[in-house]
Amino acid sequence: MIHHLWIFLGIAAVVIVVPGPDTAIVTKNALLHGRRAALGTAFGVETGLAVWTVASAFGVASLVRASETAFTALKLIGAAYLVWLGIQALRSAGRRAANPGEEPGRRSSLDGRRGFRQGLISDLANPKIGAFFTGLLPQFAGPAHSVLIPFLVLGGLFVLMTVVWLCGYALVAVKASAVLRRRRVSAAIDRLSGVILIGFGIRLALERR
Repeated sequence: MIHHLWIFLGIAAVVIVVPGPDTAIVTKNALLHGRRAALGTAFGVETGLAVWTVASAFGVASLVRASETAFTALKLIGAAYLVWLGIQALRSAGRRAANPGEEPGRRSSLDGRRGFRQGLISDLANPKIGAFFTGLLPQFAGPAHSVLIPFLVLGGLFVLMTVVWLCGYALVAVKASAVLRRRRVSAAIDRLSGVILIGFGIRLALERR
């Protein structure tokens, strides 16, 4: 049913650990908002991946990949969202610089639910993920007439691996947040994460299939 499973797992591991927009959002929320926001963001990303897995299994992702209009529209929505998150981070850094008397660690709170929403939207609005699933999974699904079960199994493994990686990564980042929440340091993190997110958004907007 599934060909060359170990090769797929190796490719998936490389794709998962390479930093991208999802990792940038998890990192920002872990360092600046704590464990609940970080884990919420990570689980939002996983939910988005699960949706893309099911969409790929039922052929929906293939339609997005084949339609230039749908692909471009979804890509621009995702790019705009990443740029908006980046601008929000830069504005937060500006407010911190304008209020030097602000207590360390005092900032607008981001709870697990809002973190989940950020991770989910970031993942669902990235058509490159759908293109990745529909381009990679068929190579390992085998010659069976139905690809539904192989796609669900392979996509499920990918999601599970991402859960382990992103949640572990988020918890490690949270451990480092005590020092990094100091006012000047957190302002610098806001600026850096803002620039990175805007950069990812611009890159996504300019990418072709």
